[in-house]
Amino acid sequence: MSDMQQQSSNRYLTFSLGKEMFALDIEGVREILDMTDVTRIPQTPKSVRGVVNVRGAAVPVIDLRQRFGMEPSERTVHTRIIIVEIPRSEEVTVLGAIADSVKEVLELEPEAINPPPSMGTAVNVEFLRGIGKHENQFILIVDIAKVLSTDEVFMLGEVSRAVNAQETVQA
Repeated sequence: MSDMQQQSSNRYLTFSLGKEMFALDIEGVREILDMTDVTRIPQTPKSVRGVVNVRGAAVPVIDLRQRFGMEPSERTVHTRIIIVEIPRSEEVTVLGAIADSVKEVLELEPEAINPPPSMGTAVNVEFLRGIGKHENQFILIVDIAKVLSTDEVFMLGEVSRAVNAQETVQA
């Protein structure tokens, strides 16, 4: 069994970005939110939209479309923010990822997932764990921990802690 197969469960949350179908290992998904107002934080990367309030905590939000080199997402009634947890050393960074729509939770057997293709996808293959197939449709399985560099995740964690500390001081 490969490392890819050992590190993931068989259940994936599927979502769309444009015409492409993507999936995240359900183990890393905390919750799904309706799209809400995002507070912009100055001097953050273009793909970082800002922060949202999740039960009193500021959670950084990234636009997956921009991160993957696609056109920025446009808010529709189907737009969702997927709240994910990214383990880093001894900490867990929580962030939101904007998706055009969330579809369903699928079960994909490890043998149904192939390594990422070397080209021909809308996404940098470094961000992918693999590519699966369900009902004659390819699903690009995202490795959310690789979507942002270590420095970017660290920076987002610092932004989140700073905003949450500021709110605590004001309270």
